[in-house]
Amino acid sequence: MIDIGVNLSNSRFEKDLNEVISRAKENHIQHLLVTGTNIVESQKALALCQQYPDYLSCTAGVHPHDADNVSENYLENLEELTKYSAVKAIGECGLDFNRNFSSPTNQKNVFKEQIELAQKLQLPLFLHQRDAFTEWFDLLTPHIEHIPFLVTHCFTGTSDELRLCLEADMYVGITGWLCDERRGQGLRDIIGEIPLNRLMIETDAPYLTPRTIRPKPKSSRNEPSYLPYIVKEIAKLTDYSEQDIIKQTNKNARHVFGLGNNI
Repeated sequence: MIDIGVNLSNSRFEKDLNEVISRAKENHIQHLLVTGTNIVESQKALALCQQYPDYLSCTAGVHPHDADNVSENYLENLEELTKYSAVKAIGECGLDFNRNFSSPTNQKNVFKEQIELAQKLQLPLFLHQRDAFTEWFDLLTPHIEHIPFLVTHCFTGTSDELRLCLEADMYVGITGWLCDERRGQGLRDIIGEIPLNRLMIETDAPYLTPRTIRPKPKSSRNEPSYLPYIVKEIAKLTDYSEQDIIKQTNKNARHVFGLGNNI
């Protein structure tokens, strides 16, 4: 299994990162893609990749929550990071109108600039969207045919939104949100509409711990070793077998992020 979205630079992993990675390996997680959410966190993500070069890759980008705080040269900073082979995509970037930690105007500007950067550099986009689908999709539309790959990270949208994403040839990242029947029922109802050749799996650790874990973990912190619970839930809710999910999502991740067949 390949976990395409892990916030390993989060402070909740500082004290026991080696153990977290060891548990991931013990649970057959072959590779982790560490998420960059601003310049500092993207730099930290790259540093982790350099610490574990055979096991980690990362993205470099600015999350919409951080759009108000970008420096004048943040795009140059991102481009500099992409010169390292461990950096596989631009992102996590997009729009989040659920909380508006940054102004919608700044979110749109920073998102548009990162879309253009991904197009310029011919790198995949690792995308975030919450309560902003129309504006998000409209900004992406002129560039869809000119960017190698688009991954809608932690998808939680509607059937119509999923259809538009699939028509745009996006890959769809599924997290432990699927394992929560309270707020994830909408996603549970449409998970079977995602074809295997467009599916990816991710924990988004330390967030979104699967509610299906038994026995329930003592800590609320999610970690990559819990990725199999997401695979099990997808298999439970679709006609796909666990083995087919693992085989195809591995293939998809290798293809999109250029990970190589040795992973």
